[in-house]
Amino acid sequence: MFLYGASALAVLPAALYDRPRWRHIAIPTTVAALLFHFVSLAEMLRDAHHSLPVDAHETQTLLALLLTAGFLAVYARYKTVAPGVFLLPVTFLLCLGPAFRPSKELLAPLLQTGWIFLHIALLLAAYAALLVSLIASLLYLIQERRLKTKFKAAKSSGITLPPLDTIDQIALKSLLFGLPCMTAGLLIGSLLAEQTVGPSYFLDPKVLLSFAMWLAYVGMIFIRRHSGLRGRRAVYLSSFVFFVVVTVWAANLFSSVHRFGAP
Repeated sequence: MFLYGASALAVLPAALYDRPRWRHIAIPTTVAALLFHFVSLAEMLRDAHHSLPVDAHETQTLLALLLTAGFLAVYARYKTVAPGVFLLPVTFLLCLGPAFRPSKELLAPLLQTGWIFLHIALLLAAYAALLVSLIASLLYLIQERRLKTKFKAAKSSGITLPPLDTIDQIALKSLLFGLPCMTAGLLIGSLLAEQTVGPSYFLDPKVLLSFAMWLAYVGMIFIRRHSGLRGRRAVYLSSFVFFVVVTVWAANLFSSVHRFGAP
């Protein structure tokens, strides 16, 4: 957690003030944080006597790990640390809860199969990709406003951003990466639930919202690719789909299928 805090602080001068030396601190620190995070997650699951995330805190930890990996992947491909201004603080906050409250939930029989881990990991990867896309859309809006207003201080102050086409590629490719993850995750979960719960699985509120989320995700990609949607409208669309994702996550409280803890 300390390394995430350090990387979140180091990325600020690297991105906001275009200080390359801070980039040389932020990226290695983030890589180290990712490695230690992976080891910590493995030890957490081992101490909890199961091999996959069960409760909300363990799921938060895995999501934080995937967000960090997404940030490093974007940096490796596009050499920009701008998304880290938002992603790294979010990752730090996601790790706060699990760091102070270990898992106390018991393992349900359904979770004894490795397919459930794949189901959870794929969906979290899709959520992480959507968040990266949302942040990229926000950065696109910021950069677009700069270019339109031709603000003279834009080059000497504020966040350092890549060209608009690069930001748009980050947003779109993140979505394209997340779609097969979400599709495969939902299919695996549906098949497992059909075998263990039965047809009533498809009446569960979490399940219905999950398929609605998939339709919204596909619709967003279709609109972006075929209408060239960018800027503010892209932010609104990404925000709407992200709100649907948050709603799906909250639906765990009302779901009989997705409660894995012991009563």
